[in-house]
Amino acid sequence: MKALIHVLLAALIVFLAYATVQSIVKPIEFQKEQQKRYAETIQKLKDIRTAEGAFKEVNGDYTASFDTLIDFLKTGEFSIIRKIGEIPEDLLGQISEKEAIQKGMIIRDTTKVSVLDSLYPANYKVDSLRFIPYSGGREFTLKKDVIETQSKLKVKVFEASAPSKYILKGLDEQEIINLNDGLDYKGLKVGSVTEVNNGAGNWE
Repeated sequence: MKALIHVLLAALIVFLAYATVQSIVKPIEFQKEQQKRYAETIQKLKDIRTAEGAFKEVNGDYTASFDTLIDFLKTGEFSIIRKIGEIPEDLLGQISEKEAIQKGMIIRDTTKVSVLDSLYPANYKVDSLRFIPYSGGREFTLKKDVIETQSKLKVKVFEASAPSKYILKGLDEQEIINLNDGLDYKGLKVGSVTEVNNGAGNWE
């Protein structure tokens, strides 16, 4: 009987030791994985912000469609204007640049460059821009709107977001709840369709 009690006590001690170690190790492992996943998601959101900024520059507005945004990145072009020539020294201050262009002293040459090549590194996987890392194929939510400020100025805005439950898919649910406790948005997002924040991320 005593031997059985000793065995049970030993098993209980081992279990308690294991549980204690796990209570320390699990949050550390969660935090490490969470930071890695958040870093990759933040980079994706920055890439989306860059794409939206270029889209607005060319088209005058943001888009709420990844199909439209990705097609723009693949086929869109920027116009680059180069100035060739200069005003001769003996005429500096006597004629304007506009007059110099009219006289053929300065030539403005417009060339087209690929949006994709201008914004991202070579072999950038543009088709994956819409997908939240580690989410199993879930897409970022993409929105656009127009906000009227207190001074009655209408500002075009966009927002791209990813809830943490998708970013951290497969990780400990209680740890995810703890991470989100008290947050206005339980995840990562860039831009806003409820306030003018100049495309800032909620991690910045």
